[in-house]
Amino acid sequence: MKGTNLGEFQEIVLLSVLILDEQAYGLNIQKEISKRLDRTLSRGALHAALTRLEEKGYLESHVGGATAERGGRRKRFYALTASGKSALRHARELREEMWSLAPKFSI
Repeated sequence: MKGTNLGEFQEIVLLSVLILDEQAYGLNIQKEISKRLDRTLSRGALHAALTRLEEKGYLESHVGGATAERGGRRKRFYALTASGKSALRHARELREEMWSLAPKFSI
């Protein structure tokens, strides 16, 4: 089905949400990705990806309560949907299948 394949960055965002579980909100996701990829990630790029993934039905979000540490601002928390988990599973299976077919090489 066209439009359902994950790009590398989308896969990384979904995996980060999965890793962070109940602590998956914007800043934490941004930190997780930056730590794992050892590169800076703009807030705008992340939010664009989160929005696209939510539009595809791979993520769902809810706004938590206001906190004093954030000056009364609320956090938007993200979680994978069943479709998101299925998309990740499909991406993993595809990569594993292709790696199994690739000729062996030394790194």
